[in-house]
Amino acid sequence: MSAGKLKIAVLGGGAWGTALATTALRAGHDCVLWARDGETAAAISARHENPRYLAGIALDPALAATTDLDAALADAACILAVVPAQAMRGLISALASRLHPGIPLVLCAKGIERDTGKLLSEIAAELMPQTPVAALSGPSFAADVAAGLPTAVTVAAADEARAAGLAALLSSPAFRCYSSTDLIGVEVGGALKNVLAIAAGAVAGAGLGASAQAALVTRGFVELRRVGAAFGAEPETLMGLSGLGDLILTCGSPQSRNFSYGLAIGRGESLEGRPLAEGVATAGIAARIAREKGVDAPIIAAVDALLCGRITIADAVAALMARPLKSEFGGP
Repeated sequence: MSAGKLKIAVLGGGAWGTALATTALRAGHDCVLWARDGETAAAISARHENPRYLAGIALDPALAATTDLDAALADAACILAVVPAQAMRGLISALASRLHPGIPLVLCAKGIERDTGKLLSEIAAELMPQTPVAALSGPSFAADVAAGLPTAVTVAAADEARAAGLAALLSSPAFRCYSSTDLIGVEVGGALKNVLAIAAGAVAGAGLGASAQAALVTRGFVELRRVGAAFGAEPETLMGLSGLGDLILTCGSPQSRNFSYGLAIGRGESLEGRPLAEGVATAGIAARIAREKGVDAPIIAAVDALLCGRITIADAVAALMARPLKSEFGGP
């Protein structure tokens, strides 16, 4: 794919979609942002701001927003799908009759479909088998990206040339995209780190200390690699930006919606009215997949049980600390 000036359609008017639209402009492309919410689209187009999701960050005046999906897609050479993971099937269904088969679709959400256990690329392959599919993931907070702070992510596609072309297309001076052919690994890493970030937030909120936090993140990464391997992910991918890098970022900052959600749980705060984090939807299906694949993933299972109200944080910690003693690297 040529890295010259093209039109990129970004589908999703939330913080991440808005941030990625700004990077597309900084990369020298034209960009139209599609948002479901009319007030958000109007604010972006008229006032160059997204007060609902990125308050206080001035957006490029060249960024246009619309609620008309067909208008956003018209003449687009690349599509970035940036709706929540559990809404991705609906969006892809809407695209199936609209998108030219040769136009690449870049999936920018992180999650596993709750009802089917499918990765987002599998949904795309099911509904749009002729469409080239890629995924963008890595350690990135939307506010940082929108503000133009240095960020590095991974763009993955099964075809090496396509992955490299998309990475070049979306890169800008402050937004560096590395390419990968391990589409599964990039998706699994992005999905599971959300679940583990909830656990890290709960540990922090409960005041269990930095030592417990470090142990949880480290052992959580072991589980991420185990589940990733069961999916067929390459170990090197999970050691990279979309695995370990994203895990480090989201397990240590309230800027992470998943960490913040876990923090509230750990503090015993009400969750009413709080934006639902992607990891909440992913935890149950991730725990089920681990069980079905015979993967030992006690932290992921504990997050699922905690979110469902089957255990308390004290119960989870007690169960994890009471597990049989063994060699750290000697098996599950």
